[in-house]
Amino acid sequence: MERKQNNLKNCEATQFRSGSEAAEQGKKGGIASGKARREKADLKKQLQVWLETDVARDKNGNPLTGAELMVQVAAKHMKDGNPKYWELIRDTAGFKPVDKVMVAEVDQSVVDEVEAMVLGDQTNEQSGKKESAGKENNSEEGSGK
Repeated sequence: MERKQNNLKNCEATQFRSGSEAAEQGKKGGIASGKARREKADLKKQLQVWLETDVARDKNGNPLTGAELMVQVAAKHMKDGNPKYWELIRDTAGFKPVDKVMVAEVDQSVVDEVEAMVLGDQTNEQSGKKESAGKENNSEEGSGK
């Protein structure tokens, strides 16, 4: 019983009591969201600069950009059999499989019709095999063999 009362108190404490309080909380959320968005944009810019900048040298002393270095390190790990690097290289090269799932409301009659078509094909295939086997047996009997 005490636990139930504590849950009610916590619930009441998180509810906004007035429109002005809701507006104030929304404003705080908007400010925090903007700050996070700016930080993410800054990080992206810094990474782009690093990828384009010479950051190391190869065995022959030639300069390597951050992007070239990343490719070499990823290829080494990929060759060692690390599947995450296989995915990284595949995805970066533009061959990432599509991760989309379509959700739609469909009438049950459509679902039943599709199931009947799919299951009907399987049933027809099986019955077709039985029928053709039966015809072969009948033709052998009728031929006088």
